[in-house]
Amino acid sequence: MKTLLALLAAGKLGKVALTGGTMILSVFAYALVFGLWYAVGFVLLIFVHEMGHFLAARQRGLAVGVPTFIPFVGAWIELKEMPHDVETEAWVGLAGPLLGSVGALACYYGYRATGEPLLLALAYAGFFLNLFNLIPVSPFDGGRITAIISPRVWLLGVPIMAGLFLWRPSPLLILMVVLAAPQVWKAWNFDPNAPENAAYYSVAPAKRLEYALYYVALAAFLAVMSFEVHEMLGGIRSIR
Repeated sequence: MKTLLALLAAGKLGKVALTGGTMILSVFAYALVFGLWYAVGFVLLIFVHEMGHFLAARQRGLAVGVPTFIPFVGAWIELKEMPHDVETEAWVGLAGPLLGSVGALACYYGYRATGEPLLLALAYAGFFLNLFNLIPVSPFDGGRITAIISPRVWLLGVPIMAGLFLWRPSPLLILMVVLAAPQVWKAWNFDPNAPENAAYYSVAPAKRLEYALYYVALAAFLAVMSFEVHEMLGGIRSIR
């Protein structure tokens, strides 16, 4: 019994070590580019975002792993058990940017209270990060949320990603395109009448509308806050 308890404790410690270790590695990597305290704040904002997914998945009874971080890519939680229906998938997808937005708001109001520019920079990173994650194509959170409306909505993510790449070419965007390509193909060939799709995507029209409103409202809020905070940062730079 003691041996079993020791193994269970080691398993839990191993999970904590995985999250903590990859967080520290990410802080170190970001600190080389952006400085230590910005790196700490940025990684914590990502952690808050991922905990939104984690808590929502646990709330719905799904087996889920702790967050794992990869520098300059982000983080993810491992769903050891996939959602049984599209509404659960949408809820887990929504919870990340929702809680992540709360974290960004905390930085924003922290800046308003203290005038500390670092907090404003972190607020902008948080708002933009969560807005970026709302691109309506899987594997972005926006794809998981909009799936409840229809996977065909993912086709809208293609011009958005193309526009972002033309605006700011990035290796990360190329990686996202590679990951999204099979999902775009799936959306193109989506048959709502196929038995497996009819079962998984069956949801009341009122619930579809509810999540559509959540998505649009959150995206609009994050877009407005990203723009406003970006302008505030520009004002601080011009003063200096």
